[in-house]
Parts: sequence; structure tokens; C-alpha cells
Amino acid sequence: MKIGFIGLGRMGAAMAANLVRAGHDVTVFNRSLEKRRALLELGAREAGSVADACHGEVIITMLADDTALADVALAKHGIVESLARGAIHLSMSTISVALSKKLSEAHAHAGQRFVAAPVFGRPDSAAAAKLFIVAAGDPAALAACQPLLDALGSKTLAIGTQPSAANLVKLSGNFLLAAAIEALGEAIALVDKAGIDRRAYVEVLSSTIFPAPVYKTYGGLIAEGSFQPAAFAAPLGFKDIRLALQAAESLRVPMPLASLLHDRFLRLLAQGGDSLDWSAIGGLAAQDAGAARTAGADGAKRSRAVGDERAQDR
Repeated sequence: MKIGFIGLGRMGAAMAANLVRAGHDVTVFNRSLEKRRALLELGAREAGSVADACHGEVIITMLADDTALADVALAKHGIVESLARGAIHLSMSTISVALSKKLSEAHAHAGQRFVAAPVFGRPDSAAAAKLFIVAAGDPAALAACQPLLDALGSKTLAIGTQPSAANLVKLSGNFLLAAAIEALGEAIALVDKAGIDRRAYVEVLSSTIFPAPVYKTYGGLIAEGSFQPAAFAAPLGFKDIRLALQAAESLRVPMPLASLLHDRFLRLLAQGGDSLDWSAIGGLAAQDAGAARTAGADGAKRSRAVGDERAQDR
């Protein structure tokens, strides 16, 4: 298929590369030229603007937040203005329910189609084409996008005909992941202060009552205090919890645990954790417990040290 791809962060670059390898005609756009170079060497075409990336059957966006996507999609010479009638905007970003609905309306008014297909998975999963994709939209549009989704993930789950449903499911999933990280952090701080080996504890959990990848992956990061480099940066996790709370407020659904997570992320960021992985909220419990070995604090110190070094370089 002839497609455009906008947004070449760690996730987007890996996804675009897989589409090129799968034989699709991919035109990429990113404001940073450096992020395009590897894909051009792989065989992708280069777009000089957002509009230049919109000449294919599908335009895929993988951007950090609502602001970035709205700037690309709704601005003058953006996606809605540039995409052909009948073409598809496949949005794979984690965005708000409100923006998803706004994009659905804008594309429908322009005679275009909009599919939301946010993903579960970290950059290593994206590189291995093993993402889990939650998709929603017109069935015919979903079917047209399926060859692309097959090249990007190991499983695609259709959740409905309204694109915003996929975005709500994604936000709820990230809320559950963050809740598991917080719970792991508290439990690890508890056993650690009693003198029990953190790594052995995580092995017990992840090989018995909690064999899901979330406990093994994030439990391991918390036990090691390994929060850099960030596969999913803490500000993005904070953003997703805020969006989940916004959706909950609009539906009048109390989410007290989400409110707690909001404050945990806010505390982490207030302490200089912007460059840390979002799993660093799992290190906060050790700080609360006054533990000598506080993974979250150590990670934040490393983050500030890196920032100091960069300042010196400048």
C-alpha cells in the first residue's frame, strides 16, 4: 500500500521501519531530519511537509500527545485539509477521547475515514512487530488497514465502530499498568525494608501468582532501580492518567486510584524525574519508607546528573 507516516519517535520509527520491510510504499515526515535518515536509508521516501505525506491511501500518525496530533491533523495544510476523499487517517497515538471524536467528525466532514488503533507495547515490541493493537472504526476502513496492522503487531483486537472506543480502552489499559507499577513499588518497598532480596521477591511473584509480563518487566525495573533510558517517559504516563481522569469525569465515573496515580506522577516530575521511565513511580514507595536504597531517588539523581552534564556541554 502507498502510505504516509508521521511521528518518528522510538515507537514510530520502529513501526515505520517494519512497514517498509513488509514491502509497503512508505513516505515519512518528522520535524527532526535526524529521525528520518535511518528510514530513508532503509527505503522510505521523504516528505517535506505534512501535506506531502498525505498522498497515499492511508496516513498513519504516531505522536506524543493531543497537541502534537491536533497541530498535524487540524492545522492549515494539515492532514484533514490535505488527505484525499475516501483516504484513511490511521491514528495510533494514545490520545484523549475528546480529540478522537473531534478528528472523527473532521474527517467525516471532509469525506475521509478515521480509524483509531492505539498500541500496547514498549519500543522493543514495536521493533519486533509484536505490538498488541486495539482498533475501532468503520469495518470497511478497518479491513483496508489490516495489512498494515499485521505488519506492526502480533494481534489486532477490534473494539467497535466508534474510533474513540479504542482510545478509551487504551487509556484504561495504561491506567491499569500504572496501578500495577504503583502496587509493585509498595510491595517491593515492604519486603526490601524487612531485608528480603528485591530481585528474588519479583522472581517469586512473576513465576507464580502473577506470571503476566507487566509484573516481570516492571517488577524487574523497580527491583533494579533501572529507570533510564526511558522506554516510556514519565511525562507521557502522567499525560495518560490525566486523560483517563478527563474521560472519567465526562462519564461521571469516580476513579480514586487514578487520582492517586496522578499525584504520584506529579511528585515524580516535581523531583526532576522527567527523563525517567514511567516505572519510576514504583520507586517512590521506597522513599516514603525511608529505605537506604531508594531506586526512585537514585534514578532521579541520575536524571539530574545527566541534565548537569548536558548543561556543561552547552
